[in-house]
Amino acid sequence: MAHAYTPGLRVTPYAELLRERRLPLKGEVLVGLGARVEPDTVVARTELPGNVQTVNLAARLSLDPARVPASLTRSLGEKVAAGDVIAETRGLFGLLPQRVVAPVDGVLETVSSVTGQLVLRERALPVEVDAYVHGEVAEVLPGEGVVVRTRAALLQGIFGVGGETFGEIALAVNGPDEELTPGRFLKAHRGRVVVGGSYVSHAALMRAREYGVAAVVVGGFDDQDLRELLGYDLGVAVTGSEELGFTLVLTEGFGRIRMADRSWRLLAAHAGSPASVSGATQIRAGVMRPEILIPRERPSDMLTAETLVGGLELGAMVRVIRAPWFGAIGLVVALPVALETVESGADVRVLTVEFGDGERVTVPRANVELIES
Repeated sequence: MAHAYTPGLRVTPYAELLRERRLPLKGEVLVGLGARVEPDTVVARTELPGNVQTVNLAARLSLDPARVPASLTRSLGEKVAAGDVIAETRGLFGLLPQRVVAPVDGVLETVSSVTGQLVLRERALPVEVDAYVHGEVAEVLPGEGVVVRTRAALLQGIFGVGGETFGEIALAVNGPDEELTPGRFLKAHRGRVVVGGSYVSHAALMRAREYGVAAVVVGGFDDQDLRELLGYDLGVAVTGSEELGFTLVLTEGFGRIRMADRSWRLLAAHAGSPASVSGATQIRAGVMRPEILIPRERPSDMLTAETLVGGLELGAMVRVIRAPWFGAIGLVVALPVALETVESGADVRVLTVEFGDGERVTVPRANVELIES
């Protein structure tokens, strides 16, 4: 029987990975080739231009715009602090002078003798990029950043929100089928990567935020709670830039879904170990998965990294990765040979999946991925 290759989420006790760390614009690289780095090591730094403030000096000083440049008390290009006098005129007989002060800290950039406007640019905003993972610098990108090589156990999730973070792994439940309730979070979990089982509620995540948890890794979460968590509808987008106070990674999907045994065993085996976590997710072209990376050296008895990939066949357990059944898990009950026309008009190979409630749906084979049963 022929097999169709279907990629799955990677869950492996060892992998050698490269992670690019790049500045948003040109700056300074702070580490050299081969340097050892930790997750919080700053590897590159730059400054973003500050916002522009416009001050109408002609109106404020009741001057003809042509006379405004002569009213400046500071030179163009000079730094000023909020409240510093930046322009003034002398009143009649030198009495009752009119003055204008800087509204913010910044630099006097330009002044116009046509409009009488002064442009003050606020202070530049420092931007630093850290290494995110334990490892060494494998490549230096001059003026832009570095590529870091890391050796780690790797677990990919199906969906995540929140940025990059790191902390020690802490198990908050006793098994992969237990719910991560608010009472499971402890003050001792501050700065930790807390691992739950099958489900976490919005109320529990609010407790995680209250206690300063770095990340929550769990099987499932209600999709209707996602909008309440974010404060807006996510839509189709790349996640990872949300400012939630923590990072959330779902290993299985939306709903109450037992965490796969393989994922649970990997996390449980590394309880107390440091981990780097990213919630960045992109489902469409250029797939990006949320991930948990746990630094480790190559085990002596391991020749190759293991990955959850393989042949697609009857009885295989799969997860749907496209709407309208995104995150749903079921068993493959049919693998039709003939191509079928889908809504987009394309002719594709499909399969039939039976979910736990007995519902059967037909989906393109490209819209599922294998998971461990």
